[in-house]
Amino acid sequence: MSVKPSSRNRKLYVSTHGCQMNVHDSERMVDVLGQSGFDLASNREEADFILINTCHIREKAAEKVYSELGRYKPLKRARPDLLIGVAGCVAQAEGAEIFRRQPLVDIVVGPQSYHRLPGMVEKAASGEKQLDTEFPEEDKFDHLPGVSGRVRRNFSSFLTVQEGCDKFCSFCVVPYTRGAESSRPVASVLADARNLADDGVVEITLLGQNVNAYHGIGPDGSEWSLARLIRVVAELDGIERIRFTTSHPRDMSDDLIAAFGDTDKLMPYLHLPVQSGSDRVLRAMNRRHTSAYYRNVIERTRKARPDIAISGDFIVGFPGETESDFRQTLRLCDEIVYAQAYSFKYSARPGTPAAERDQVDEAEKSDRLARLQEVLSSQQREFQRSQIDRVLPVLLEKRGRLDGQLTGRSPYMNSVHVQAGDMLLGRIVPARILKSEPNSLAGEIVLGHEAIARGGNLPNVSLSDPVRHEGVTGVA
Repeated sequence: MSVKPSSRNRKLYVSTHGCQMNVHDSERMVDVLGQSGFDLASNREEADFILINTCHIREKAAEKVYSELGRYKPLKRARPDLLIGVAGCVAQAEGAEIFRRQPLVDIVVGPQSYHRLPGMVEKAASGEKQLDTEFPEEDKFDHLPGVSGRVRRNFSSFLTVQEGCDKFCSFCVVPYTRGAESSRPVASVLADARNLADDGVVEITLLGQNVNAYHGIGPDGSEWSLARLIRVVAELDGIERIRFTTSHPRDMSDDLIAAFGDTDKLMPYLHLPVQSGSDRVLRAMNRRHTSAYYRNVIERTRKARPDIAISGDFIVGFPGETESDFRQTLRLCDEIVYAQAYSFKYSARPGTPAAERDQVDEAEKSDRLARLQEVLSSQQREFQRSQIDRVLPVLLEKRGRLDGQLTGRSPYMNSVHVQAGDMLLGRIVPARILKSEPNSLAGEIVLGHEAIARGGNLPNVSLSDPVRHEGVTGVA
């Protein structure tokens, strides 16, 4: 992250761990602290305030935070006035225990209270340690500044529209650290989206712990679904691409599935966690859906948008999972065929129901994870190879590793690099895919070569343009 020049000289360094929601939360904390005189530091050594934004989803997350805090002891000894804070889900879960284990910490703030950071900083600067892990009655978004240009969000940006979760999966801490489901009002979301567009953002990813459960109040006083919100965001000038994550299968409503077919700006990419292919394990996880239900959602979505790519999440070695259960997960993968997926060994989270159950042997977990990842990696490679010779609209976002190279993303979230000049940054250009590499695709721009050579530009292209029909079919 970088900031615009400012005459104010207090410096903030943010270390972010975890999910896209945490990335966005860090950006908003930069915004709110910017109003009280902070600019972003380029490194920890020059910072007046170091803030660690933490994640509590994986095992040993708290220990990693304490390890990082330990590395700051020399900085704190050299500069006793240096403020150090812990935010996010570990802060919410650990609370005052953080002060006990690491006395160098000045501020502990949960994810629902970071709008209060400016006041907490001023009190901490006077020597008063600050702890706020409450779930305040006020909506933090009502007290946050509008999205500004203080954080340079590149040409794509996250935008939180929903927080919390009411599903209470037996392995998950989110309902305890993020609270109950809540949705931002439509007007507030659209105001931020317009500000992002004014700042040059072309692509917006609507974020939520359970984003497709969105039910924000619209200008007419009624509850809007995520699909209705997407259709309105798609009408905003400057916004060319829309994504959303993360979703729950139970909340894939008919109108959201239909939006994939009738809203060209909604990218043909759906991340839909399933966690297991075994109905017995899904019941133990309290997922509230069966494998057949999940398959049906994917089938209906592919019918609405035949070129859609599917991504998923998997947990292996959940308490009580047998080899037979695991093979049902492999069977599900073979049937769905994923363009991309994330898989993890089950890790017990303190305070969750699954943590109290009989655990699967660690060696068995590792073996199953390796077998699953072999399948998923093969599917991802095959999906990438299927893009070769196709022309895809690519949003060019940053310079690549090589001179004269720009890197961007296809509609399917694949990283694509092409030879092009900086004048095309922020543009959506048609690129023919030439090669599939381990973690990216190599391509060439197929239109406007002469204009580029003269320093010209290309018009943005979208999936509604003719290039959409040059063999872009996604996974079968």
